[in-house]
Amino acid sequence: MRRIIAFDRVSADGYFSAPDGNLNWVVPDEEIDGEGASNLSDTGTILFGRRTYDMFESFWPRALEEPGGAPDPHSPSRKSPAMQAMAVWINNATKIVFSKTRKDVTWKNSKLIHDFDPLEVLAMKQAHGKDMMIFGSGSIVSLLTQHGMIDEYQLIVGPVLLGSGKQLISGVPNTKRLDLKEAKSYKSGNVKLRYTLKG
Repeated sequence: MRRIIAFDRVSADGYFSAPDGNLNWVVPDEEIDGEGASNLSDTGTILFGRRTYDMFESFWPRALEEPGGAPDPHSPSRKSPAMQAMAVWINNATKIVFSKTRKDVTWKNSKLIHDFDPLEVLAMKQAHGKDMMIFGSGSIVSLLTQHGMIDEYQLIVGPVLLGSGKQLISGVPNTKRLDLKEAKSYKSGNVKLRYTLKG
């Protein structure tokens, strides 16, 4: 069965974006970028909520055209082979966006689904293919979590206190226990935490 992996950057006080949705607080980290780029071959589909899809659509297709390689979306002056690999992968990946308001999608390899149906997501998981990744998209991460469909949470906790912002996960009716699979700290002050749902 294909896995769904949620990858998100969160502040030390638990927010995945500032109140206005910006991510300019993210602490860049070349080591994390390199690790992410080296694992791209295991995933082939990205799941999105509408807001995150809009952000990605406005950035990543143009990033491929940047002289000298793709920039870091959190720090545009930074360019690296890892960001270039990420840009190529994102543009080539199958992209599924859940949105009630978008009329269509034109970005390469994109598919629009108007209503979130857990049975439809289950069918995606059971289909042949590589794992699925979800970035940001708090509303969809919350729905997937409520239905127990996320197989792994990969959280990069940044050394930043935002004070307020948007929670990554909400509306979970019951306590869900997690198993810690990895905890790794970086020179930047970022910490990577990998969790799976406890059996």
